[in-house]
Amino acid sequence: MTLASPKGSSKMAAFPRSLSSIAASVAVLAMFLIFGSLLLVSHPIGSTIRGYFYGVDRKLVLPASTFDQSADKDVDYNHKNSSSGSNLEVPTLSSNSSPLVVSNENAQVSGRSSVYKDLLPSESNAELPTSPKDSVDLQDDEITEKSVELSEPSSRATENRVDNSSSGSSNASEINSVDSGCDLYHGKWFYDPQGPLYTNNSCPVLTQMQNCQGNGRPDREYENWRWKPSQCDLPRFNAKKFLELMRGKTLAFIGDSVARNQMESMLCLLWQVEVPKNRGNRRMQRWYFRSTSVMIVRIWSSWLVHQTSEKFDFAPEGVTKLHLDAPDNNFIELIPKFDVIVISSGHWFAKQSVYLLNNEIVGGQLWWPDRSRPMKVNNIEAFGISVETILSAIVTHPNYTGLTILRSFSPDHYEGGAWNTGGSCTGKVKPLATGELVENGFTEIMHKKQVMGFERAVKKVKNKSKLRLMDITEVFSYRHDGHPGPYRNPDPNKITKRGPDGKPPPQDCLHWCMPGPVDTWNEFVLEIIRREIEGDQSISS
Repeated sequence: MTLASPKGSSKMAAFPRSLSSIAASVAVLAMFLIFGSLLLVSHPIGSTIRGYFYGVDRKLVLPASTFDQSADKDVDYNHKNSSSGSNLEVPTLSSNSSPLVVSNENAQVSGRSSVYKDLLPSESNAELPTSPKDSVDLQDDEITEKSVELSEPSSRATENRVDNSSSGSSNASEINSVDSGCDLYHGKWFYDPQGPLYTNNSCPVLTQMQNCQGNGRPDREYENWRWKPSQCDLPRFNAKKFLELMRGKTLAFIGDSVARNQMESMLCLLWQVEVPKNRGNRRMQRWYFRSTSVMIVRIWSSWLVHQTSEKFDFAPEGVTKLHLDAPDNNFIELIPKFDVIVISSGHWFAKQSVYLLNNEIVGGQLWWPDRSRPMKVNNIEAFGISVETILSAIVTHPNYTGLTILRSFSPDHYEGGAWNTGGSCTGKVKPLATGELVENGFTEIMHKKQVMGFERAVKKVKNKSKLRLMDITEVFSYRHDGHPGPYRNPDPNKITKRGPDGKPPPQDCLHWCMPGPVDTWNEFVLEIIRREIEGDQSISS
């Protein structure tokens, strides 16, 4: 039996016309798809779309920065050093010319004891957001534990250098040299006409005190000098390479305002390929790169050890007490959440403080009221003890498996006197040349004590973490040209030249201009991380 619609049904009458419409639509769609395919083949838009949504294929040109997240004021020291002016000529690179050598050979040695005074003001971990919507006040426990770890090192965790082998890259001239595991910290500075990877106008998180060009510094040659190790190459910083190596991981900078200087340099370098989200909270500054889930963290810690201000024995309330045998508890419990830690300190040991060991007062800096009591520990010894304490706490932490990089003591360049007795870095426009370096006694002994603390901590490694020394002290002793000097603020009426009495204006010869030499620190960081990851992978493959 066949069912049929009644005669004269409107639905049956409309059916042929509907079928024709559908056929026509299919034909039009087919033609559209064919045309679209031909268009995509000849004009691919995938990379354009990706760059539009993720911002990784575009260079940013931002207005001049007025962002100032620092509470730093005048940099006060009592520190002596001297050096002759540099008379380097500036070569240009060519295929048949070798870079200018700036090394420490035949350097004159003039060790001078120094005592810093009123070094740097305190600052918090608070972060000023770039925009209200980017500021997310997350709880500390929202930094999740990482399931991704760095590869096991090819060398023992107690070694301060990493053995590497070829990663198999097609760029043989670059990769073979950096895979050799050579010493990165002996070499020369050479002039690179390519210039820096960012400008003061393309990085909105640059602290104004380090914005030398924005503050009116007339020269900018200091931005072009790059470091060349003697036995290998140190590649220019590759932001995309860094983010890929650190995919899903967190890097934390822990220390004082010089550590902040390095963290801001890292952000400026990465900002050129991707704009991060500000996810800072009350305990730390945090910047999140969504494309690779990389987090850059900064935690303020002046001395890296536990400090109190309450009255203790004969030390009155209000004077900072440093418990040299206890780590700073403001961040030590957070370290299992970090995959890479770049840690540094030193300059705050010039400030007034009391030193405690085993709950006993053993010394002080700019404080020791009872001359009848023997002082067992001075500020230099206290620094060495503090380095051993914090590194030992990290390498014995039962839940930390990451990579810790100790950045060595950063030299200042108050030449010709102390900060308040005519010391100056004004007018320095090139690195020191061979034979011009005058060693600074205070920098040398601080570096020595720091390395001793590092070596003692290395012997205590119990967990699966790795400990590396990034030894920049000698490398940067040549860079007296890289500091802000008198160009610390944008005031057009500031004094930048010596007065009639020959006294130099107030200046900062401790922090580093950005862009500038400090960006090299993050080239070292990238190379250390690359060696740990790619070097180990190539060995295991």
